[in-house]
Amino acid sequence: MSTASAYLTIRGLNIDVVRKDIKHIHVGVYPPAGRVRIAAPLSFDDERIRLAVVQRLPWIRRQRKELQSAERQSLREMLTGESHYVWGLRKRLKVVERPGRAHIEVDGDRLALYVGADATTEQRRTYLDRWYREKLRSALPELISSWEQRLDVTVPRWTIRKMKTKWGSCNRETRNLWFNVELAKKHPDCLEYIVVHELTHYFEGSHGARFAALMDRNLPDWRLRRDELNGSPLAEEDWNA
Repeated sequence: MSTASAYLTIRGLNIDVVRKDIKHIHVGVYPPAGRVRIAAPLSFDDERIRLAVVQRLPWIRRQRKELQSAERQSLREMLTGESHYVWGLRKRLKVVERPGRAHIEVDGDRLALYVGADATTEQRRTYLDRWYREKLRSALPELISSWEQRLDVTVPRWTIRKMKTKWGSCNRETRNLWFNVELAKKHPDCLEYIVVHELTHYFEGSHGARFAALMDRNLPDWRLRRDELNGSPLAEEDWNA
């Protein structure tokens, strides 16, 4: 796919512009500071892009405000007493050093990490990351299946990965979906919002009026869920874009 990059300043906003061989313009606002990125068709000149940005300014500024005010966690050292989130609930980490296979259990308001005494901080983070992936991998199939039926669509493939600038992503050509592993830390309502959001891109590529109307019809409280997701704590180590 052909691409060309540029940089524009519009109404005081510094915007990254990438022109691609696509049909519609896409506007994204990314953590942590609200970087604005435009993906535009190759045929769009600067003036047409400026007009598209001006039309979306209220939405862009709202997204930037939400991201810039979001709470951020400091880099986790994986020590007893630290706070970690599981499905939107704060858990206190309890590290139990003992021989045997490393594993994690939820014990009330505690998140117990059983690990060898010689495990490094990075290894402990890796164990927790794998555990979050397992939680997300267990939750997504039923959720995706339910919305496939409701929207009369089929998801050929979905993947969990660490993503620095998005909660989820949809490839409209292959219809494959990607979900950020960080979603396992958020409330389940937020995960459902992202599933519906990405599936809605099967019908509408942009985030314009038609996209909002489809979301309104299929998930009426999506804006509340979006605000909860964007207002929840961000992991500092994962959002250094």
